[in-house]
Amino acid sequence: VQLQASGGGLVQAGGSLRLSCAASARTFTTYAMGWFRQAPRKEREFVAVMDWSGGNIYYADSVKGRFTISRDNAKNTVYLQMNSLKPEDTAVYYCAAGGTIYFSASEYDYWGQGTLVTVSS
Repeated sequence: VQLQASGGGLVQAGGSLRLSCAASARTFTTYAMGWFRQAPRKEREFVAVMDWSGGNIYYADSVKGRFTISRDNAKNTVYLQMNSLKPEDTAVYYCAAGGTIYFSASEYDYWGQGTLVTVSS
């Protein structure tokens, strides 16, 4: 599975961005899809994940109520809508595909290349 993340950019605090992650595989619908982020000098951390059906969704406490993960299986794409952005959300955001819902980055089989989100104060 090849994943291509896009949608990052520079935004002011309080603003919004929508990240997209397009998958190459016809089997996209069988994968759980997650978003992670990595800030400078920090470890990669879990942001959000949803299962293949979209029926099970989990968020990190730090983004709950501000970020929304969704997927369009017809387009082989998963999204991360980010609202009320804060400077501490600044990071490279990665999408990942795995066999089921995981909260640890090490469990995922496939990764996108990352897209940079910068939130200015």
